[in-house]
Order: sequence, then structure tokens, then C-alpha cells
Amino acid sequence: MTASTSRVPELFQRAVSALKSVQPRPELQLAEVKPPQRLAPWAFACTAEVTGPADVLATGRLVLLHDPEGQEAWDGVLRVVAFVRAELDAELAADPLLPSVGWSWLTDALEASGASWTALGGTVTETSSARFGDIAGPSRTDDLELRASWTPTGDDLTPHGEAFCELMASVVGLPPVGVAAFGLRRDG
Repeated sequence: MTASTSRVPELFQRAVSALKSVQPRPELQLAEVKPPQRLAPWAFACTAEVTGPADVLATGRLVLLHDPEGQEAWDGVLRVVAFVRAELDAELAADPLLPSVGWSWLTDALEASGASWTALGGTVTETSSARFGDIAGPSRTDDLELRASWTPTGDDLTPHGEAFCELMASVVGLPPVGVAAFGLRRDG
């Protein structure tokens, strides 16, 4: 947390408490980390990691920024920033609709969680890397990166944290909670 004053604003305290109250699904691991400095007078951050049914790994970071004076681009005093990176198989990476689908994972998660927001913006980037020579690892990797930020319009940030968790699950192909994926069978 960064601060220009020693007293933590009540709104920021409530917002952080709401994010910390989110109970992610068992496959998703969240951990509080040091937030970025100098983006806002107050900041909170956590990282996320999840592996999907096809061993797809995704990592992410959720950052909450608070500037009691507001920032014009934010259209408010709080800003949520999300970053997600996931490995892709080559077939999915070749899909020309992937950026649009990636963005819809975010907007669908925000809507499904009941989050209210304004000033949503971001990017979806596909990258492919080829390895040569003595570099260890697969000869080719494909990744998806989603970077987004938005301004919550309500005081309760719990739905925003839940939307981030749902975004992480969607990126790796986890079915909704309580729904079994095709081809996966639970014994017992």
C-alpha cells in the first residue's frame, strides 16, 4: 500500500476488505503482493495462478488504485486494473476471433458477478515465440495477455474480485462451478 498521508481512507479500507473477502474456487490461488508505487496515493495488489483441465496455466494480477482527489481518465476515485497471461495451444492461438473472445471473458465475468463499472478499457494481445539453439523448452509457445482497467461505480468491490476470479477460470477453460467438463469424470 502506498500513501501520501498516514491515515488510510475509509473508502479504500472497505474496498480492500471486499477484495480480500472473495473466496476463489479451489483451483485458483490468490496471494497478496506489494502493489505498484506512484500510480495512486493508495494501492493494493494480489496475484493469481490457476491451471485448467488441459494443464493450461494462467497467471494474473489484480490491482486496486485509490486517489481521493480522483483522476480524470478514471471517472472516479477508485480504479481496478487486471492483467492475465495464459499459455495457449497452437490451434487456439491461430483463431482470428481469439482477441474478441478474450475480451468477452472479461465483460461476461463482470456482468455475471453483478459488478457495476464505467470507463472500461484494455487490450488483448496474442504472442508467439519460437526457440532456437540451446534454449531449453518447447520449440514454440503461444500466449494470450489481457490488460484491462475500469472504475467501480459502487462501494462494494466483492463482485469485481469475483469477476477477476471468473476471468482467470475462463482463460484456462474451467467450467462454471458445479458443472463437470466433458471428458472429465469424478470417481467416488
